[in-house]
Amino acid sequence: MIDRTAVRNNANYLRNVRPIDPEEIAEYIEGTPHPAVVRETLREEAFDLRLREREDGAFVPVEEAPVDPPGWAPESLPDEYSFALEDLLVREYGANWHRGESGAELRERVRRMKTDYLYENEVEYDRVAALGYAVYHLPAYYATVGYVLDDLTENGLLDRALRVLDVGAGVGGPALGLHDYLPDDAVVDYHAVEPSAATEVLDRLLEETGRNFRATVHETTAEAFLGLEGGEEPAPATDEPFDLVLFGNVLSELADPAAVAGAAVDALAPEGSVVAFAPADRNTATGLRRVEREVVASGGHPGRDAEIYSPALRLWPDAVPTDPGWSFDVAPDLAVPPFQRRLDEAAARGETDEPGEFVNVDVQFAYSILRPDGRRRVDVEASADRCARMAESERHVTDRVNLLAVKLSHDLSEGDNAVYRVGDGSQATDHYLVCTRETALNRDLREAGYGSVVFVENGLVLWNEDEGAYNVVVDDETVVDLVAR
Repeated sequence: MIDRTAVRNNANYLRNVRPIDPEEIAEYIEGTPHPAVVRETLREEAFDLRLREREDGAFVPVEEAPVDPPGWAPESLPDEYSFALEDLLVREYGANWHRGESGAELRERVRRMKTDYLYENEVEYDRVAALGYAVYHLPAYYATVGYVLDDLTENGLLDRALRVLDVGAGVGGPALGLHDYLPDDAVVDYHAVEPSAATEVLDRLLEETGRNFRATVHETTAEAFLGLEGGEEPAPATDEPFDLVLFGNVLSELADPAAVAGAAVDALAPEGSVVAFAPADRNTATGLRRVEREVVASGGHPGRDAEIYSPALRLWPDAVPTDPGWSFDVAPDLAVPPFQRRLDEAAARGETDEPGEFVNVDVQFAYSILRPDGRRRVDVEASADRCARMAESERHVTDRVNLLAVKLSHDLSEGDNAVYRVGDGSQATDHYLVCTRETALNRDLREAGYGSVVFVENGLVLWNEDEGAYNVVVDDETVVDLVAR
């Protein structure tokens, strides 16, 4: 057995002198172990030593600077991941996996999953279901995670050395997206928790990640891993805290998602983040927001000592929203991957059936980022001296008011007056900004991105009986200023 302490000591001595060569270190270790053994030991210790392995096999220190926003805008699922998934499909069914009985079975599983998600049925993943899930969901879930992480990197809150927990890792979409989002000089100690047959797909796709993305797959439940089973006090099942905990499209499948998310907050390092995202449909998006509200303590409500970092900021610190909270972001569509096209084109259709049933390249998602250090993406609060609370909109109907609002949608209209969902953290009912006339003084409303904070001056409050919501009209008497992107 190699002397790990000696390897660490030598690495720490050499790190500031020159690149660390396993062959050189082997000469200083008692018994002169083979360099390959030293190399594997350095790989296992690399995260704690804050070292990364270069292509030439030498190890160098990880840069202290945080991850810069990479300009994440994938146009398609990378070829290496598409090839890896098709390799699994060919191994399972042969070259014509998309045709005949195998193609029909995969399409039936995709249809069943879509129905189960729609009606919130329990979803079970055997090997066939896992492959169907990968075909249908992998591309969009790959893209989603990077758009969400942008909220952290824009403020320098993602380190180049990350210990990551991926709860309900599934077939690996979030893991692959995280891998490609991070710079080449990052080092990741990645832990996936996945109890289903999806691990067979996950293991294969993780083979495509780089040498500094060290992956461990735990075939257990999130509840067991986070210590929620068999004890009164939840305790993380790992010795070290995590810098990032991911819940990628999984909260809706947990029996008690708030308890699991709360335990994940407890498993964070002091400056870590819980990042959760879900499909944009009403059930899963509002479900994610309910979990967020249960986990975060605010306004006298019990919960974890965590703050909502983004996007649904509470601009009134003494208030808690109680509206449904259906809010989601939209990113550009991806190119249709070859495996989706093949499965879709081989489907039997009637004369009136439209193609595209098995194509899924829309990138639309609800998300929440929680942090225990109290940080928020933008440090802005509303003032009663300048703003009306959305919780009090009933008393302002037909009045013009000032509002501080978070923009929580893209344009929801169908080409008429632009409509944007907004919130301020106090609302009990849905609120929309409706722009009936754009001017130079209110143009910021259109140009502001999802999650931006805007100040609305002189907006007209109306009640929309059909929608059961408040419309705040933005017209030529209204000024909208971008407060924070």
